[in-house]
Amino acid sequence: MNNQPNYITPEGFAKLRADYDHLLGVERPRVVEVVSWAAGNGDRSENGDYLYGRKRMREIDGQLKRLSKKMKDAKVVDPRQQPDKARVYFGATVTIADEDDRQRTVTIVGNDETDVDAGRIGWGSPLARALRRAAVGDLRRVTLPAGEKEYEVLAIAYPS
Repeated sequence: MNNQPNYITPEGFAKLRADYDHLLGVERPRVVEVVSWAAGNGDRSENGDYLYGRKRMREIDGQLKRLSKKMKDAKVVDPRQQPDKARVYFGATVTIADEDDRQRTVTIVGNDETDVDAGRIGWGSPLARALRRAAVGDLRRVTLPAGEKEYEVLAIAYPS
């Protein structure tokens, strides 16, 4: 069992809520309508619309259950309220440089908000864990799948 809080930004929580509301208010009623129509067409065992619709409804219900649990377990943290903006905490945008002076900027977000291509790394990721509480100028070592790397913290920013 994971004892880590499930931190999430207000924007991330709003996206979870929007996804939930869309599934519940748009997708599921549409599928229910198709299944009801298909059920009235006779033999259900050979009715593709009915069989696919029932399968899709189970998928939607599973997604709704997962989203509901994520929202229930979420601890919304607004990075704009961070009192110590000189150190890396949840919601920080951090510019780092590796041993070869290759710079990279990442924003530490909730694990449910991760988007590596957009530079958004999960709070529980190895890099985010290594950067926690770091200040500008600190060196942090992290073990990644490609091996161990050392990064220097060049800049820390929070949304305003």
